Amino acid sequence: EMIELFRHVPQAIENTARIAEKCNLEIDLNQTYLPSFPLPEGETAMNYLKKLIAERLPLRFPRTTKEVEERLSHEIDVIEKTGFVDYFLIVQDFVNWAKNHGIVVGPGRGSAAGSIVSYILGITDVDPLKYDLLFERFLNPDRIQVPDIDIDFTDTRRDEVLAYIKDKYGADKVAQIITFGTMMARAAVRDAGRALGLPYGFCDQIAKLIPFNVPLKQSIAAVPELKKMMDENEDAKKILEAAIKLEGTARHASVHACGIVISSYPLVNFVPLQRAPQGDDAIITQFEMHSIEDLGLLKIDLLGLKNLTIIEKTLRLVKDLHGIDIDINNLLLDDKKTFELFQSAEMTGVFQLESSGMRRYLKELKPTELEDIIVMISLYRPGPMELIPLYIKRKFGREKVTYIHPRLEPILEKTYGVGIYQEQMMRIARDLAGFTLAEADTLRKAIGKKIKKLLDEQKEKLLNGLVANGIDKKTANQIWELFPPFARYGFNKSHGAAYALISYRTAYLKANFPVEFMTSLLNISGSDVERVNFLINEAKRLKIKVLPPDVNLSLQDFTVDQGNIRFGLLAIKNLGVNIVEVVIDERSRGGPFQNFSEFLNRIQHRDLNKKSLESLIKCGAFDSLGVDRARALANISANQNSLFGGAGLELAAMKFVNGGEPTDKKMMLIWEKELLGLYITDHPFNAYASKIKKQTVPIKKIAGATPNNAGSGQLLLAGVITAVQKILTKRGDPMLFVSLEDATGSTEVLVFSDVLNKNPNVWQENKAVMIDGRLSFKGNEPKVIVNAVKEL
Repeated sequence: EMIELFRHVPQAIENTARIAEKCNLEIDLNQTYLPSFPLPEGETAMNYLKKLIAERLPLRFPRTTKEVEERLSHEIDVIEKTGFVDYFLIVQDFVNWAKNHGIVVGPGRGSAAGSIVSYILGITDVDPLKYDLLFERFLNPDRIQVPDIDIDFTDTRRDEVLAYIKDKYGADKVAQIITFGTMMARAAVRDAGRALGLPYGFCDQIAKLIPFNVPLKQSIAAVPELKKMMDENEDAKKILEAAIKLEGTARHASVHACGIVISSYPLVNFVPLQRAPQGDDAIITQFEMHSIEDLGLLKIDLLGLKNLTIIEKTLRLVKDLHGIDIDINNLLLDDKKTFELFQSAEMTGVFQLESSGMRRYLKELKPTELEDIIVMISLYRPGPMELIPLYIKRKFGREKVTYIHPRLEPILEKTYGVGIYQEQMMRIARDLAGFTLAEADTLRKAIGKKIKKLLDEQKEKLLNGLVANGIDKKTANQIWELFPPFARYGFNKSHGAAYALISYRTAYLKANFPVEFMTSLLNISGSDVERVNFLINEAKRLKIKVLPPDVNLSLQDFTVDQGNIRFGLLAIKNLGVNIVEVVIDERSRGGPFQNFSEFLNRIQHRDLNKKSLESLIKCGAFDSLGVDRARALANISANQNSLFGGAGLELAAMKFVNGGEPTDKKMMLIWEKELLGLYITDHPFNAYASKIKKQTVPIKKIAGATPNNAGSGQLLLAGVITAVQKILTKRGDPMLFVSLEDATGSTEVLVFSDVLNKNPNVWQENKAVMIDGRLSFKGNEPKVIVNAVKEL
């Protein structure tokens, strides 16, 4: 066929064959292409690394002990032997550049915190000797592969670090990495049906029978209706058979959230490149991250962490308002206020510790040192969570600490005999069975992989080692039985320690600078009204006043205003960034606005329209100018032709009438809720609170309810309805999801058709109601099912 197509140029066929014969591509997957770090003239990489360590050692260890010297010597030998000197130089360079430019960097992530070299160079902030962290968990000399140093940065400034790396090594040698979104079961069914030309409704019917995130073959086996459709309907069978082939294939490409690749040579020599599909100027590899690693190229993860942005914003506020420069990387880890905060479990905004379950355990644990926080971060996961009560009992002496063998005590005593960390497993293998730490890390990996041959080899080796070290066979077998659960549940202590340090730093700022911390929390919450609402209630609970927006005092975002938090103008619905900037710029140029008319006269901008002006009035932004909201709105309506008619405006000459009805308090609160997402000057429920206070449960208490502490689950609630969503059940009956809010918080209540039909008119926004209900814990989140309702 090809010969026929190219009969007018027969040599094309012959030349194609010649080219194919000459093509000989061999990709060596056993080679590592680490980039070289740019060195000062006359320096070798190893000498330069040693020089940096010597310079920075006194900053971490003012007095160098024998333990520090031995650990340092060991790590330097391994780094030299494995050929990763340049890697450490590259990472320390961009990490310290970020720190020197005011970018908050995480104290570490993953096993890198186990390296004393990383700690001295400033890559991590966790002392591995103090917390018994192991270098071999990070870099195993018996299994040479590029170590993994992942770095967390402030999420709003990660791009600055990437730009620095590109500038340092060359834009042609640095790229971001591609990632592929794969076809999930439901999407595969819909796409297959569309390609086969079958009706969308029919395809959608099949797709909806597939449980979320369950593979198609598994779904067909598990869902009788789906199996029946496949067996009895020819079109359904065609769709499902095609979808099974499509499932898991790449559907679209995008930029990996954090992965970058750095090379000594132009990347086109190793990988194909392309522009990011999202249309920005980012250059990305066409190979995904695992292929990049297989090629021996250096992949580094630069992660953006929102909590570091909170820290950075808080530090800036503390500096601007109080002139205090907090060295967040070198805080003392025994701050009294911080541990009082941990013990009170007031953890809103504190990294990793905010969930209701975590707060409940913290109250019981009463943390007294960072080790307690490391334990909680390490154990608060499905599986090992069941060990938390045991750890707490043993900490307070309510249960005796026991050990299978006395030689386990030095390894497990800090965790009261409870095995928590992978590093403890490695120490047991070293101290009791004579393994090297490198061999102990191989043991850890073998158990984790669950390959029987490997497992049997390692079991025999460990048992022989234990017996050779004077431990009887029975006890040796008991010690071996500790290892499989360790591999399943054991946590990397290096990672736990690094993340506990972020928890401590956020808690320190909250305990010592609560107004600045809560302001930063609000500012990173963006347009998430529910989160902002929750945080403002939290601030009020902490006795921090939250003030409404004000045209003379507010900036774009939330600000600190004389020990209170002031709403930003950008938080007002219907106000865009353009008009907000104009108002702030004009105020800076011409001073505060003296009255309403002057504001209108000075702000001449197309974005100051009827809608945006009414929004400013309704939310109280003109209250400080003596403007009554209802009267101002009446005047706007009366003057709207001259104000917004498009003709030349003579605003200064306008007459504003002071008559008319003043603002009704209930309406004022409705406006605030509408435009700010929450009530500011008061809460409408406060008008009813005194009448029913003793009868009802505060809504905030529901968040901490669990099946274990909820008793019968029956309760009386009261609050204001803030949202109503109506749906139809599978049987076609109407039901409601209703948001109910009191002055302490909000919750979702479920109204089924039998209750709804008895009193349908009560379920309206802004109505105050009392509810007789019961708690339901489907999905572990407490929900209230309504039995009866009464309007207040």
